Amino acid sequence: PSITSSEEETEGQRSTLQCSTPYFCPRGDIVLHWEGYDPQVSEVSSRIQLDTSGVSHQVNLTSSFSWKDHSKKLLCEVSDGSKRASTELVLRVRHAPRDTQASLSPSSGNIGVGDTVTLSCEVGSSHPAVSGYHWYKDGVAVGSERVLALRGVRREDHGRYHCEAQNALGTGVSPPVTLRVFSAEISVSPAAEVREGTATTLSCDVPGREGHAEELTYTWYKNSAWLKEGPAHTLLFPAVAAGDAGYYSCQVTNSQGSDTAQAISLSVTYPPRIPTLTLFQETQGGRLVIVRCTVDSHPPATLAIDRDGTVLATSGAQVALHQRLGVTASHNSLRLEIRDAGPQDSGKYGCTASNVHGNASATKVLVTRAAGLLIQPSAEVTEGTAVTLTCVGTGDKAEEPLYTWYRNGRRLQESSFPTLEFPSVRGDDAGAFQCQVRSRNGSDTSEAVPLRVFYAPRQPVLSSFLQSQGGRLGIIQCSVESDPESSLTLRRWDEVIACTQGCPQATSPRVHVTRSYNSLKVEIQDVVVEDEGIYECQAENSRGSASGTVDFKA
Repeated sequence: PSITSSEEETEGQRSTLQCSTPYFCPRGDIVLHWEGYDPQVSEVSSRIQLDTSGVSHQVNLTSSFSWKDHSKKLLCEVSDGSKRASTELVLRVRHAPRDTQASLSPSSGNIGVGDTVTLSCEVGSSHPAVSGYHWYKDGVAVGSERVLALRGVRREDHGRYHCEAQNALGTGVSPPVTLRVFSAEISVSPAAEVREGTATTLSCDVPGREGHAEELTYTWYKNSAWLKEGPAHTLLFPAVAAGDAGYYSCQVTNSQGSDTAQAISLSVTYPPRIPTLTLFQETQGGRLVIVRCTVDSHPPATLAIDRDGTVLATSGAQVALHQRLGVTASHNSLRLEIRDAGPQDSGKYGCTASNVHGNASATKVLVTRAAGLLIQPSAEVTEGTAVTLTCVGTGDKAEEPLYTWYRNGRRLQESSFPTLEFPSVRGDDAGAFQCQVRSRNGSDTSEAVPLRVFYAPRQPVLSSFLQSQGGRLGIIQCSVESDPESSLTLRRWDEVIACTQGCPQATSPRVHVTRSYNSLKVEIQDVVVEDEGIYECQAENSRGSASGTVDFKA
């Protein structure tokens, strides 16, 4: 048989294919028919020609072909019993791209920021061939190639992608695929800086969190320390406190892995707390007063120091209002130095701290002394040094004020000279010194200023005692005068019996040792004749050493 058809069919259009033979046998068993067609969309008709113009047998196949019929084979067959002859027709159906699919690589595991992702557009069938591709993300065009490569993926690349393939007959559209970028990020509501008491929420999100089929686990950290863990992606502060300020980060985990968000800073602002106000008056000389004010607040507060309502210093201007005043300001701290301080500097000192959220204040009373005491060359000297104590006062020099000196509260002397001199100071001269200045305007007494004199140990004083009542108990005691403290060692002959430091415990259970400042006491239980002898006590400090003995008899 022979086939008559168009070179190409068009999808959706009906066309007729003719299969014919140049003969016909009315009484024979010869059959002409089509094979391989879809009877549901096809019609078959037969036509026989027997006249003077010619003889033929024709079978027509009228059908509507789809893209799935492209490259399909149809047979026109003539059969006579077991004898068969056929002709093959390969269909060429013109159609728009069909079975268009978008694929994502990698297709498993978490895709993180910075990874490389490839999206491929595959077409199951197209005739003629595909002439162009287009990619769309959430409906917005993003590319015009078959393979869309995303190098260095960003959080913004998360979304639904589909591709379109085109040829002369139309466009094939793929179902969308979702690119999930697994990247954690923290957001703060209402803001990263909030006032104390504000309801604040920290949210840890990965793109498309609501669309994740599996449950996510969130681990929260504050200042790198673990805070909490669970399915909640938010951290709630119903009324945020100053102590909640810090750096927060979160880790999001799923079955494929985890990602940690970059830490964000939560800043909490609050008004100044009650300031800490300290007053210091230098005892050695008594002529310098330091007023220091510190406060806790955020943002930093503006500080002001006043005396009886008169402002003396502010943190905004480090310019002294008077030559005697020195001002130093730092973060939430203000320091005021008053040189050559006198009674006129006494009064109620106040510190006021203020920022945009409020203010707070504190007060203290300062009573400055008119008299001060200065020790030269130092308040700590070595025995033999020449020492001068000077009483600095505000008395009227034209009136020749009187100076009275005290040591440890006891009166030493009174004169019109403001100095007390020790040409060669001794250990016995040490003590707490005061001076009193008397003038026509009244009198004032300085603070007590200690004078310390370092000296080597004097000769130790030893005593021994034997108590027979209730058992024989021997007591040997050694004491010494020195500054600094001496180390005491008690020996009998060359044997160390006890010491105040640096020696082992007494080897005999009969010996009990008591140690105190510059004193060593040894008790010997059940004294025997062997305990008799000459006992030596040696005292030593950084200035020298001395020793003494006692003859202990049983």
